[in-house]
Amino acid sequence: MPTALERTLIVMPAFNEEESVAAVVREVFATVPGVAVLVVDDGSRDATAREATGAGATVLRLPINLGVGGAMRAGFKYAIQNGFRNVVQVDSDGQHDPAGIATLVEQLEHHDLVLGARFAGVGDYAVRGPRHWAMKVLSGILSSLTKTRLTDTTSGFRASGPRAVALFAQHYPSEYLGDTVESLVIASRAKLTVAQVPVAMRPRAGGVPSHNPYKAAVYLGRAGMALFVALIRPPVTFVEPPAVSA
Repeated sequence: MPTALERTLIVMPAFNEEESVAAVVREVFATVPGVAVLVVDDGSRDATAREATGAGATVLRLPINLGVGGAMRAGFKYAIQNGFRNVVQVDSDGQHDPAGIATLVEQLEHHDLVLGARFAGVGDYAVRGPRHWAMKVLSGILSSLTKTRLTDTTSGFRASGPRAVALFAQHYPSEYLGDTVESLVIASRAKLTVAQVPVAMRPRAGGVPSHNPYKAAVYLGRAGMALFVALIRPPVTFVEPPAVSA
């Protein structure tokens, strides 16, 4: 009988990550033997797809850049079409430590969506200035919505169980911060249970950061707008996935 990890698909959104993606794929395979890895090449203009394929990953190439949300929705659809029960999102830039994957998946026995939290007592990852205060505000509001304490609601290191995979394959948002902030609003409104586990983050192994430091001052406003849009949108219609024997 397949284990939980063998029924888990690691989805790695990648946009121009030729410098790091192969090393990350190999580290995932070495750390979590038997797991499947899907790299979603999000319209890259470099050798991301070739590097990921060479490292042993399955590669899904998108013709244009959709952003993390669009890439992840494609990953959720792929998981359903290929019989995977769980999905774990791992960044292709090397910031997420694959050692945390097993812990995230273990918690899916009790919850639908599990976040890897950078500010929960593990590691020394720190954010300052407007981003820090924006994250504090977001965490407070989303903790209330999900009825559980969350300290890192913008973390992309997260695991989705069968109910979350079914929901997100149809309704994963693609707007700025939608893949993190709005996805939690969608999950809470669909009555999915959410939890977090502490994880450590690392510096990027290569590529270009997705957030320019000079734009940090506008982060608070954009984060607030993302949350506002998520809250005013009507709840999605969620059809429970068919029960599957363990």
